[in-house]
Amino acid sequence: MLDKFGTHSAGVPVSSADLQLKLTDNKSSLAAAGIGMENVTGKKLIEITGPALSKRKLLVGLDLLCLFLASIPFFACELKAVSPYRRGFMCGDPSITYPYLHREAIPDELLIAGGIIITGLTIALGECYRVRFRSVSSKAFVRNLYVSCLYKELGCFLFGCCVGQSLTNMAKLSVGRLRPHFLSVCGVTYASLNCTPGTYVATVNCRQPDHRLEEEARKSFFSGHASFAMYTMLYLAFYLQARLTWRGARLLRPALQFFLVLLAVYTGLTRISDYRHHPSDVLTGYIQGSLTAYWVAFHISSMFKSSSSDLSPTETLDSPLSPHHTVC
Repeated sequence: MLDKFGTHSAGVPVSSADLQLKLTDNKSSLAAAGIGMENVTGKKLIEITGPALSKRKLLVGLDLLCLFLASIPFFACELKAVSPYRRGFMCGDPSITYPYLHREAIPDELLIAGGIIITGLTIALGECYRVRFRSVSSKAFVRNLYVSCLYKELGCFLFGCCVGQSLTNMAKLSVGRLRPHFLSVCGVTYASLNCTPGTYVATVNCRQPDHRLEEEARKSFFSGHASFAMYTMLYLAFYLQARLTWRGARLLRPALQFFLVLLAVYTGLTRISDYRHHPSDVLTGYIQGSLTAYWVAFHISSMFKSSSSDLSPTETLDSPLSPHHTVC
């Protein structure tokens, strides 16, 4: 700033009154563009007004629409709006003859609550800490920095949840792979079917009175538990990598990340021991959850993006960012 309006610019002295006038004119031009800078308890907030404000609100609505569209395949499967593909099997196939266990090591309710609460609560606490103790600025039209930062980080996390589970449920419905306990749930055996070993059985009339259990037994590929657990825990590990910058203990952060990934791996392995999925289903779930977590963390979320890249040169003119200043 002093280089542009300094007292020795072009060898001509500039009085303090002239310097103040130029600074005022510069801020007025920013205000005309709909951008204002306001210092609130040491934190910088970029205030958007005028046409820019309407555009920001429209973009928020577009974000919510994208979140809804990404979740449609997930709800279509959960609400039983679409039936899975009715795949047959080879007579004598031992991989679908395991018993049906009524109790699961990690039921759906525990998986969803644990994944969302652990990751979501950690992200919420981390963002509130950044707003409270770090210099954080925001280009959002929402004046509350806490709401702005939570909207962006939690929104990206929830979008990844919807995308990951929609991909999982789409595969379940399209492939229709039989679970390891299919014959037990169906209430038949190879002897009762009187089929020749090695021949393909295209259709089977199940004796299971509960039609929902039979449909669930046709949704083995790929494991939703494995993909969801890997996504939530690996995404949280990425978040800790970006936000947990305390250097007091070098092994604290990698230790936390290790236990998060270990919890995700354990969740997938229980699906094999509970006879809910084949090993290949769990492995595919791991891969899908990992890729989704990487994609959201590095290409959608701003947790690994530098603060200088989020502000245009016009916005950084009057508010140079300090080394500890970040943008949410």
